[in-house]
Order: sequence, then structure tokens, then C-alpha cells
Amino acid sequence: MDRVWLKEYPPGVAADIAIEPRETLVTMFERACQRYRDRRAFASGRRVITYGQLDELSRRFAAWLQSLPGVRPGDRVAVMLPNVLQYPVVLFGAWRAGMVVVNCNPLYTPHELEHQLRDSGATVLVIVGHRAGVFAEVAAATPVRHVLATGVGDMLGPVRGPLTNFAVRYVYRLGTGRVPGAVSWARAMARSPEDFRPDATVGPEDLACLQYTGGTTGRSKGAMLTHRNLLANVRQINAWFAPKQVPGTEIVITPLPLYHVYALTCNCLAYVDLGGLNVLILDPRKLDVLIAELRRWKFTAMTGVNTLYQALVEHPDIRSVDWSHLKIASAGGMAVMAATAERWASLTGTCLHEGYGLSETSPVVTTNPATLGCYNGSIGLPLPGTDVTLRDDAGAPVPAGEPGELCVRGPQVMKGYWRDPAATAAAMTADGYFRTGDVASMDARGYFRIVDRKKDMIDVAGLKVYPNEVEGVATRHPAVLEAACIGVPDERTGEAVMLYVVLRSGERLSTDALREWLRQDLAPYKIPRHVEFRDTLPKSPVGKVLRRQLRDDHAA
Repeated sequence: MDRVWLKEYPPGVAADIAIEPRETLVTMFERACQRYRDRRAFASGRRVITYGQLDELSRRFAAWLQSLPGVRPGDRVAVMLPNVLQYPVVLFGAWRAGMVVVNCNPLYTPHELEHQLRDSGATVLVIVGHRAGVFAEVAAATPVRHVLATGVGDMLGPVRGPLTNFAVRYVYRLGTGRVPGAVSWARAMARSPEDFRPDATVGPEDLACLQYTGGTTGRSKGAMLTHRNLLANVRQINAWFAPKQVPGTEIVITPLPLYHVYALTCNCLAYVDLGGLNVLILDPRKLDVLIAELRRWKFTAMTGVNTLYQALVEHPDIRSVDWSHLKIASAGGMAVMAATAERWASLTGTCLHEGYGLSETSPVVTTNPATLGCYNGSIGLPLPGTDVTLRDDAGAPVPAGEPGELCVRGPQVMKGYWRDPAATAAAMTADGYFRTGDVASMDARGYFRIVDRKKDMIDVAGLKVYPNEVEGVATRHPAVLEAACIGVPDERTGEAVMLYVVLRSGERLSTDALREWLRQDLAPYKIPRHVEFRDTLPKSPVGKVLRRQLRDDHAA
């Protein structure tokens, strides 16, 4: 495509990025801690930690990891935490000890968690205390040998912390006692920072994260993201938004979970590289709390998904927020609706900058320029150093103006899928491009738009749902003969899960009973919002259920 998009780059943004040959996320982090030592790094509630404090805390955590018998550099550390201050301590501490981070959703069911722990081979688990019972149910079936269970309030101070932990324990009736031998946060952090032994062997091509993504079929796969992959995307993002950023001064609101690659890179890593402050939001669904945080900070940036921005513009208290310092509002994970973007711009005076990415690309591939004046309905331009082509089913470039599968090549593209060379090969073109599975078009200026999904994956407010998984759990019910899952349009979440069910002869099953069955093995966002019972499902001559026909039937 001759990179026609380069003509649209803002002044001062180069076509490519440069990274020092031996630079890693560890060297990036340590440089930030030296350069911005007394500046604020992360905040949660009323507690703020500086870069200097984060440096010491991450050394303590790294020293604890190094003290564990049988644990060595390259081992996987599973992190099952929401947006709490412990997350960056664990993240950077694990990397400093030469470990690989495996991000886990705290809402996983035991079934989902077991698969990820077994597949990754994680030997260490850091888990939020009120979810420890989930791990306890499958602990014996996993390779995990060391568990650190931490309460939500463990870093919130001597008064607020215990009160928060007590309130959470009261709500969930769960705690660290459900996992025999689990270590407390206080015990792990009792290690001296001087006990930490820097791992000089960590290099740019070493794995930093296994970021699990389900693709389109079967169980989730671990995208192998190296230090160079993630660092490259950080530098691409910060080069792109440089016209609106001042290092050492930025404050970003972080409502999306850090275990998700979007917030991990665009908030946590990008703003650490800038010496900025991440304001962590524990639960963005509690809009009153989120708005109170917005009122408290002179924030300069924010990330989110369409559903969050839509909920905010509709909240009665939103006009009490001071938007005068906001420079960047980024949106990803799902399509931004025009009505949401228009109301956001009217409210804040700031454009929503929509972008596009995947776990396999660390994640950002394209985004709209920082100088964009208004919403344009596109996913923007490829970032510096990123090549994008549109291909047909045979892998050949499509003619100009025609839609095709969006394929990406760049330093942010993953190393491959963990222990799955077949899936890796299937995801790559012969000339080294990653096949995203999304169909897009490009206009004459180089702006891309997503046209349709080539695959059957369902996108619920930026969270991916894979039909085979939902169908597999549903058909395990004794009363269910067949099931087919599709995504249907939804004003609130972009898409919603719809499940078509055929019951066995003579069986009865209510929608509520089916949902209760599904909740045993599926996270809440995967539970079908719509259920329809049918006598038969449409099939091809070879017996394959025709999901496309079901989508057509629903749209009719």
C-alpha cells in the first residue's frame, strides 16, 4: 500500500521508531525510577506511591520471588489482580527477577483459571484474596506451587487498608485461608530490597508476558509478547501522542483493568515511560466513585471503551467534572458509536481518539492522530514502524478501495502462540504478516475502517467471547441436544451473546436454569443475554451449524 498514511502523520511524528539494541522493559522502568524518583507513579483511593517507592517495593517483590525454592528466571508468574497498587509492584518486580507475567482475569471461573494455569505452566500465583477460593477448587490440577494472596486494601494504609479488606471479606465470605500455605502480602514484602539480585540475562527477545486470547475456536491461547514487542508499542504510542504530552507531568485515569493488554500498554507502561501518574480505578462500573475520582484530579488523559464513555455522558453528575486539563481521550476494544463521540466532545471539548489493536500486537496497530479535531468513524492510521495490508482469502493484496483481511507487520507483533506452532503458522502470512481475522477498508488518505469480522468471535464491550466455548458448556447440560452461539447488536455493549438451544426429546429447561448452569464455567460477560429455544438449527450438507444464517434470521 506504499504507506500512503505517512502523509497524514502529524508534524514531528517520524515514520519509524528507534529502540536501543539491549533495551528492555526492565531498563525502561529503572530509567523512569531514576529520572522521576520523587514524582507520583500510581494512585489508588487516597494512597499515592512515587517512582522511588515503586522502585523499592518492586525490588522487595523480586527478592521474594528469588527466594522461592525451585523458581528461576523464565518461569511464569500468574497475576490475578484487579486495579490495585500491588499490580505494578508485582509486574515490574517479576520482570526484574527475569520472570514471565501471565495476566489472569479475576472474574475467571475455576474451569477457566485451571486451563490458563495449566497451559502456561505457571508455578507462582499472585491472587486477590477474595478470589482465592476459585483457585483452591483447582489447585491440585495446576503446576502452581507458590501462592501469594493479597487483599484489595493491603497497600491503602494502616487504617483504610484493614477496613477495606474487612469490607471485602464480609461481601465475598472468602479469604486467604482457602489456599493452604498461601503467603500474605506483608510477609512477601518483608524481604529487604537489598536481597534483590538483578538478573543481567534479560534481553529484548525474552518473553515478558503470556497474554491469553481465544482467537476464534477452542480454548484460549497465550500470545507470546517479548520485552521488545511491548517496549516497541510503548514507544510507538508515545511518539504518536508526543505533540500533546509533557514528560513528568501527565496524569492518566485508568478505569480499564491492567490485566487487559489495552490498559497494560497504553496506561501502565506508556505512562511509566513518560514519568506520568496512573490513577487506578478499582471498579469503573461504580460510576459515582469514578466521577468522584475525576473531580479530584487534574487529569490530562483517559482511556476507555465506548460503553464506559456512554455511561459517563449519561450520568447526572458528570457536569461537575473539570475537563479543562484533558488533552487525550483514547477509545479502543470495541467500535466507538458516533452518538457517544458527539456527546463526549460536546461535554468535554475533547475528541475521542479511536484506535485498533489485539493481544497479539501488544496491542495497538492503528489510532487516530493526536491532532484530530473531531470523530471520523475510522480506527485511524498505522503507528510508526507498522505496515498494514489488506488481503483476500488467498493471501493476495486486494485492489485499492476494496475490503480485505487486515494483516499487520511491525515490532509490536507477537513472537507466536505459546507452545502452539500450528496456530502460530496459521496466523501468519507467507511474507510475515499477522492475520487479524478482521475485514477492513482503507480510504485514499490511509485511514482504516473495520468492515466486518471474518471470524465468529463476539465482542462484548471490548471483551472477547468465543462461541465454541459457550456452546461446549451449554451442550454438557443433560437436557441440551445442540446449541449455537452468535453475537447480536446491542446499544450498550456493542454486541451481546445470543444462544440458540435445541433440547432433547421430552426435556424441559428454563432460561434461568440454563444461565445458572453456564455460570459454573463461564465468566459473567460470556453468559448469553438472549436465549432462544428451537426445534432445529440450520446446518450445511455436512452437518455444520450455520451461524451466519442464524445472524441473518435475527437481523430479519
